[in-house]
Amino acid sequence: MKITKVRTRVFEWKGHVVPPQSHFCTNATDALYARGDAMGTFRFHGWTVVEIETDEGHVGIGNVALAPRIAKQIIDLYLAPMLIGGDPFDYEYHWQRMYRSTMAWGRKGIGMAAISAVDIAIWDLMGKAVGRPVFKLLGGRTKEKIPCYASKLYRTDLTEMQREAQSYVDQGFNAMKMRFGYGPKDGPEGVRKNLDAVAALREVIGDDRDLMLECYMGWNVEYARRILPKLEKFEPRWLEEPVIADDIDGYAELNALTSIPISGGEHEFTPYGFRQLLERKAVSVIQYDTNRVGGITAAHKINALAEAFSVPVIPHAGQMHNYHLTMSTLASPMSEFFPVHDVEVGNELFYYIFKGDPTPVNGFLDLDDDLPGLGLEISDEYLDQFDIIE
Repeated sequence: MKITKVRTRVFEWKGHVVPPQSHFCTNATDALYARGDAMGTFRFHGWTVVEIETDEGHVGIGNVALAPRIAKQIIDLYLAPMLIGGDPFDYEYHWQRMYRSTMAWGRKGIGMAAISAVDIAIWDLMGKAVGRPVFKLLGGRTKEKIPCYASKLYRTDLTEMQREAQSYVDQGFNAMKMRFGYGPKDGPEGVRKNLDAVAALREVIGDDRDLMLECYMGWNVEYARRILPKLEKFEPRWLEEPVIADDIDGYAELNALTSIPISGGEHEFTPYGFRQLLERKAVSVIQYDTNRVGGITAAHKINALAEAFSVPVIPHAGQMHNYHLTMSTLASPMSEFFPVHDVEVGNELFYYIFKGDPTPVNGFLDLDDDLPGLGLEISDEYLDQFDIIE
């Protein structure tokens, strides 16, 4: 079997978008004085889809949501030529060649995200070629079903947040994640508003359900030191990305400071990056995203590394590439799930581009033992809502 074609398309959403709201979610640009939409660079309203075809007619599908037009160019100009004529089952060779050949500029960020998309497509292709789901190629079923947490609860009116949280309780979720809307620049009033939001949600969901807290790199170490002791009484499952991804010393300090597990890794790359986080005891929960971290080949290695350090892996953003990894390893106890809703930040675009993602039932997801590859297809239902760049 030989790879004969690599096709990339960028799907840019032109349909309805939920407009940005003030204090919707803290983020890394909050450290600057206000100029425009602070969340603008963290919205993903475009997606690159990669299709890899073989001489036997199998087609594997991969994807990347970071800087999709640039990712397409990287794949078309640099990565695709390395793959043509190769055997997809030589996935380790292909990964190492892409990684090492782009070392000067591609080892982190969008270069690695582009490699991730190609690697995901190769694994989907391998599963289809042998008629087995990807998780069966990675180690098989390690859990009857995948527990998942509902991940939305952006900072809005507290009554609306409570109503949303109650809807997740009614659907059977035993865990959910909220976003903080206030950070260092908002002073003591912002601290109080953050605490009020956590208290309001605990009032609805009680103490017997997990509540995760998300900062999205919008705090700093000094601010986190002040607020963490006040958050401990709410017993959150974790506090996510309190500082920017490059501040590993800050992560390590905060992780040692509090009883609240500090989580991160959504913006980290390759097993090398995660080895550093683990050896420094910088995080108590790993949250890579497979379509950023280096694809399934890299994520599978990170799972093994995390298991050796007894640190759980709970991938960012749900989506099928992450579910297959979660199903196939004991290192990963649960998955994130973004509820299907109107396009807002952009993670929800996955449901508009692809079909095949499982729907949670009473807070659990399952994968089909007999569905080859990732189990995804490109949907034609919303094609008229996208500008598609070949």
